[in-house]
Amino acid sequence: MRLAKSEEQIMGYLWKLEKAYLKNILDEFPDPKPAATTVVTVLKRMTDKGFVAFNQHGSNREYFPLIKKTEYFAKQVNAVIKNYFNDSASQFASFVTNETNLNLSDLEELKQLVEQKIKNQKK
Repeated sequence: MRLAKSEEQIMGYLWKLEKAYLKNILDEFPDPKPAATTVVTVLKRMTDKGFVAFNQHGSNREYFPLIKKTEYFAKQVNAVIKNYFNDSASQFASFVTNETNLNLSDLEELKQLVEQKIKNQKK
């Protein structure tokens, strides 16, 4: 399941803060800040989707993410590979290396990462 853009923005704040009350989340927004009711509505949607939970402290809720940032982005990248690159990691890699502005240093780093992953899987 994918988060809407507004949900991803709030999720980013929760990943950064780890736990946060509504006031803490609102403080993260640049000016002009959204209405508190808008953020509460988005948080409710995210809770219903299973991305966020909260602990009740009196009348206040302390929100926290239920999914790790790396886990969420891995699912999104895998969905992109499946939906746009015929479920082919090599087509995706070809696109990234040929159609983006990677410099030689970036390409060398990617090469090292791939070689290390191959080495680890052979063990």
